[in-house]
Amino acid sequence: MAEANPKYADLLLKTIARLPNKPGVYQYFNDKGKIIYVGKAKSLKSRVSSYFNKDQQHGAKITYLVRQIANIEVIVVETEIDALLLENNLIKKYQPRYNVLMKDDKTYPWICIKKEAFPRIFSTRHIIKDGSQYFGPYASGKMMHTMLDLIRQLYTIRTCKLNLSANSIKTKKYKVCLEYHIGKCKAACIGNETEEEYQQYIDEIKELLKGNIHTVKNNLKKQMMRLAEDMEFEKAQILKDKITLLDRYQSKSIVVSSYLKDADIFSLISEDDEAFVNYLKVINGAVVQAHSVQIKKRLDESDKEILAHAVVDIRKRFYSNSKEIIVPILPDIELPDADFLVPQRGDKKKLLELSERNLKFFRLDLRKKQNLIDPERHSKRILLQMQKDLRMKEPPKHIECFDNSNFQGDHAVAACVVFKNTKPSKKEYRHFNIKTVEGADDYASMEEIIFRRYSRQLKEGNELPQLIIIDGGKGQLSSSMNSIKKLGLKGKITVIGIAKKLEEIYYPGDKIPLYLDKTSETLKIIQQARDEAHRFGITHYRKKHEKSLIKSQLIDVKGFGPATVEQLLKKFKSVKRIKEAGFDAWKAEVGESKALLLKAYFNSGSNS
Repeated sequence: MAEANPKYADLLLKTIARLPNKPGVYQYFNDKGKIIYVGKAKSLKSRVSSYFNKDQQHGAKITYLVRQIANIEVIVVETEIDALLLENNLIKKYQPRYNVLMKDDKTYPWICIKKEAFPRIFSTRHIIKDGSQYFGPYASGKMMHTMLDLIRQLYTIRTCKLNLSANSIKTKKYKVCLEYHIGKCKAACIGNETEEEYQQYIDEIKELLKGNIHTVKNNLKKQMMRLAEDMEFEKAQILKDKITLLDRYQSKSIVVSSYLKDADIFSLISEDDEAFVNYLKVINGAVVQAHSVQIKKRLDESDKEILAHAVVDIRKRFYSNSKEIIVPILPDIELPDADFLVPQRGDKKKLLELSERNLKFFRLDLRKKQNLIDPERHSKRILLQMQKDLRMKEPPKHIECFDNSNFQGDHAVAACVVFKNTKPSKKEYRHFNIKTVEGADDYASMEEIIFRRYSRQLKEGNELPQLIIIDGGKGQLSSSMNSIKKLGLKGKITVIGIAKKLEEIYYPGDKIPLYLDKTSETLKIIQQARDEAHRFGITHYRKKHEKSLIKSQLIDVKGFGPATVEQLLKKFKSVKRIKEAGFDAWKAEVGESKALLLKAYFNSGSNS
């Protein structure tokens, strides 16, 4: 109980002692009586106790949550699935501060088949419990309107709101409208169509809305064949046109396999503080619905917890009862009459990959929209995450990274690259030639350049970085800290080292390294800065080394001085090009006598 608020510790301890070892939902309240967290449990006593167990390690977010708890209430249920569904309802109702938030509050359109004589079919966002049938919801209005357009091309159903009871039709108080004259309606309002004939259309439309296109096509084919046998070719042609229309519509759907039954597919992308989930609904091997959501994490929830929450919420929202659920990992829940499957190959694996591609596009599109609204939002989010991951006092808006380069102590150089708001600021990159160190001594070289860099920055009153990255392990980091201490900057700037082998992050004086998740954006920025410093340093080293090598070669030509070497290099750019230019070109540039010396040098093989 050490982590609980002392003011409420005794009350919470007594409450936990009374909890049953049964499935249910627990609710945490703060001192103002507001629900701040809702959770489910197989055993309420065991689960709730774990939050307050002082011997159990918790993350910073859970530790902070526990300190806010002033009261606990539980609801006991019969089964774990009941707890799961109740948890989902309570989260939606109260939206507690520390529960995951599915950022998807919009209402979705449905297709309604109205309970009335000669039923109307129309779109709506409001469900009325009057016996009407609703199909959906549709993740996009475009998808729903495509289906409605298909239905109206296939069937002559009414669009008017007239009361077509038998009594109203008998009184002959209605007149036909334009829909009848253009062939879109058979005018049931004046008795041109029976309810039995109209209901046959409705039955086929229901099959279409359930995704059973094959069933409707087969029925139409049977009717077409009967009409053809009866020599009613015009009516048979009308049915053939409908079958062609269905084929065109079906070709727009993604048919995975004719053998695949109904299934729900979920894919997941999980990041530091948020996650993304895609849902595909498959009926008879065809994808008939697709939907993606963004989920805000609150308590460092695991991927299994995030996926379990999304599966329950989305299946409930889209009224899915598919018995097969295809997922990338097995969530820590069991659903009645449904099985989870992690496919390894075949059509089901392809479906999962399709869902993942849709999800990556959704995330990318969301990022682009966010960047249009707030161009700095992406970098702000990364900087805040870096501040948290690296335990900094402020976000590292200004980062500088250092790297050494030498070959067996020859031409020792160093590089400093600068990142501003997570982006390289190339105009501020700097090269250093090592001046005070003899031989290959990376530690002393790092100490020199850190001192030179920041003594100058302090002298000129320039902005100092919030984060310094040293490319190297504990040795280079320790050497750089010698200079930081001499300059009085210890405690004012966060300094870390990154070791290449295992991507370990070291802090000064800390023997145990920090290991960041390989997919974390913090590590990616650190790696990018390290790689950029290495590239920039190596480029400088190579130029210096090549220049030295070239000069030393031509200085060996007897009778040549530095001025002649510089003149030739300025004209021909390299030793190779000088050699290829030939005697006449040399003579034109430096005169006949020196051209003869150069010819003798190249012919002797001394340059090889």
